[in-house]
Amino acid sequence: MNNLIKKLFGIDKIEKEIADSTEKKILAEKAANEALLAAEEAKEKERIAKLTPKELATELKEPWVAVLDTHVNKDNIRNGFFELDWNEYFIVQLREAGYTGETEEAVIDQWFQELCRNVGAESGVNMDRRGAGFINVQNLGNGKSEIS
Repeated sequence: MNNLIKKLFGIDKIEKEIADSTEKKILAEKAANEALLAAEEAKEKERIAKLTPKELATELKEPWVAVLDTHVNKDNIRNGFFELDWNEYFIVQLREAGYTGETEEAVIDQWFQELCRNVGAESGVNMDRRGAGFINVQNLGNGKSEIS
């Protein structure tokens, strides 16, 4: 009986239009939300693509170190220096591995010297440094040091 009254007065058509309209609104909101999420993801990918390797590793809380430059003394080819850069997580990793020092540069210096000794020893190089000079560490700031 109820359905008959709805048909007579056209209420069934109005209810269907309301239901269709509501469904279209829900679908439109869902599409808008998906588009917004896709735009946000694209923006985040673009931001990440602009990060340097150091910035990316730091954001991911991963240890990172790199040799930025290598310099050789033109007057004495046996001397030169490396310019190193690192992030705070690399320092944490080194400290956890037993490296010590009051400053980050001291920790890096200890690690880098050991690394060089190990590479030299594995290559059969005489690692006796007596008379070979000294290692100079200059803090360049911003997490960088010059080691010569």
